[in-house]
Amino acid sequence: MKIALLGLPQSGKKTLFTLLTGREVPEHGTEGESLEGVAPIRDTRVDVLSEIAKPDKTKYAENKVVLCPDMSEGTGKREWLDAARRCDLLCLVVRDFASESVYHPSGSVDADRDRRALETELLLADLELIEKRLERLAKEKKGGKTPGQAKEEEVLLKCREAVENERGVNTLNLNEEDLGAIRSLNLVTLMPILLIRNVDEDRVGSAEGGGENVFFISALIEKEIMEMDDPAERDEYLKALGLESSGLDRLNAAAYDALGLMSFYTMGKDEVRAWTIRKGTPAPAAGGKIHSDIERGFIRVEVIKYDDLTAAGSEAAAKAQGKAHLKGKDYVMEDGDICHFRFNV
Repeated sequence: MKIALLGLPQSGKKTLFTLLTGREVPEHGTEGESLEGVAPIRDTRVDVLSEIAKPDKTKYAENKVVLCPDMSEGTGKREWLDAARRCDLLCLVVRDFASESVYHPSGSVDADRDRRALETELLLADLELIEKRLERLAKEKKGGKTPGQAKEEEVLLKCREAVENERGVNTLNLNEEDLGAIRSLNLVTLMPILLIRNVDEDRVGSAEGGGENVFFISALIEKEIMEMDDPAERDEYLKALGLESSGLDRLNAAAYDALGLMSFYTMGKDEVRAWTIRKGTPAPAAGGKIHSDIERGFIRVEVIKYDDLTAAGSEAAAKAQGKAHLKGKDYVMEDGDICHFRFNV
C-alpha cells in the first residue's frame, strides 16, 4: 500500500514523513522531486505473539509513504500529481498549529481555508485530465467511435459535470464497468482521502472525533515520543495527554481502515510476521501473499483466532483446547487470524 502525503508548504508533512519512515528529507532537495520511504505498522498483536513465540525475527506489516512535492494554490503547477496518482491513499496534511517561527504561505493559519484550497487543487487536476482525454477522444472518433470509446466518453462527461460542480468523482458511485472505462486516468478525486490536521500540542488530546476521514495529530508531540527510549515513559506521557497510542500508530490504523485492509499472522520459532490483505480475501489468495506456491498448491489452512491463542497462552495449548480449525479454499480470512498454510506443488 502506498500513502501519499500532500499539503501546502510548512504544513508539517515533511516532519510526518521523517517520523513515519525514519528517512530524513534533504534540506536542499531537487525541486519537484518526491521521496519514498517505508513505515512499519507498530501492531501490538505482533508484539504479543512475539512475546509468546520468542522468535528469531519479528516483522511488522509496512506502508510505503510518498512525500509529494508541495501543492500550491492558484499557480497551475502540479508537480505533486504524478507521484500522488501512483498511490492508493491521499493524506492531505493541513496546518492547524500556531507558531511565530514558522511562516504560513497565506500569511495566517486557517485550517478550513487550507483544506478547501487543497480540495480545489485536486478537483482542478482531475478537470484538466478529463478535458484533455475528451479532446483526444473527439479527434479519435472522427474515424468512427468504438463501443469502448463511447463508454469512456459517457463516463468522462459525468465526471466532468461532477468536478465542475465541486464534487469529487468518488461521489458518483460508479459501477465496475464505468470505473474500468476511466481507470487508466488515475483520477485523484476517485481515490480515498484522509485529512490530517497537524494541531498544537495542547489540543491533541481533545481533538479526537473530528469526523469521518479526519485525523488529528501533533507532529511536535510525535517527535518527542519518538525520542523516548523507555516504553514505560512513553506510555505515561501518552496517558497524560489522554491518548491510548501514538498518533503515528493511529494514523497507520486509520490508513488501513480507509483502504479496507486487515492483517493476518504467521508465527513460529524463526519468525512472527504480520501480512496485509484486503477484507474479504479468500484463504488461497492470502497464502499467495506469503509465496505464490502456496496459492497455486493450496490444500487448506489451519487457523487459530488471536483472542483464543492469547487466552490459551501458546499454540500448543490452543490446539489442545480445540481452538485450531482447518479451513478450505472457500474460507474468507478474518482480521487477526493466525495461520499455518498447507500446500503442495
